[in-house]
Amino acid sequence: MTTTGAGRPRLSTRKRPGATARDEILDAAAEFFTTGGFTTTSTRMIADAVGIRQASLYHHFANKEDLLAALLVETVTSPVAFAQQLSESEEPATVRMYALTWFDAHQLATSRWNLGALYLLPELRTERFEPFRAQRRILMDLYTEFAEDALVQIDPRRDVDIRTAQLPFRLVETVINTRSDVEAESAGTPPSPDVIADAAMRVLGWTGSIDELTSRTTTLIAEYAER
Repeated sequence: MTTTGAGRPRLSTRKRPGATARDEILDAAAEFFTTGGFTTTSTRMIADAVGIRQASLYHHFANKEDLLAALLVETVTSPVAFAQQLSESEEPATVRMYALTWFDAHQLATSRWNLGALYLLPELRTERFEPFRAQRRILMDLYTEFAEDALVQIDPRRDVDIRTAQLPFRLVETVINTRSDVEAESAGTPPSPDVIADAAMRVLGWTGSIDELTSRTTTLIAEYAER
């Protein structure tokens, strides 16, 4: 019999990907929440999918809401950290805008489960999920800041329209719905990060080549990974 990361005995051998029992629990919860629904999922179902006792799951998470909160925060933690790194860089505004859009679209499109689809759950309106909402607002504000700076760089004579500056963030989140449609139909693929990032720049008025933006983005993401 194997044990969990906390030393508690397993009911079976490892069933889920993850370095720790906590990671496995999150993976199982992500699958159930995104494919079966949050309301209909029980902690017993999640524990059974991992191969641990329900009591062992409670060692890591007090309830379903804690599981959902942890999964949601994961979707914004990396983009916020990357955006903050970009804020401290001396990169041109257009590079920062393209890099953030590409990075965020990539993680939404390639994550194991489509966690962004959980953003519209009514449960997220409660106080329990304020930390997630606060992090998401930070990300939205960083997107808007980058977009406003990019608008000025692209055309200094143009008045900055806040509605236009908010479009890149909304474009990235179309990955969530597109991925949901693709998975429901079991066909096709979500738009690539390159397509989303290119569209974000075009909507801001960029008419030049994307090659330089792409090259700098590759370097910036590599530097972020090294940190």
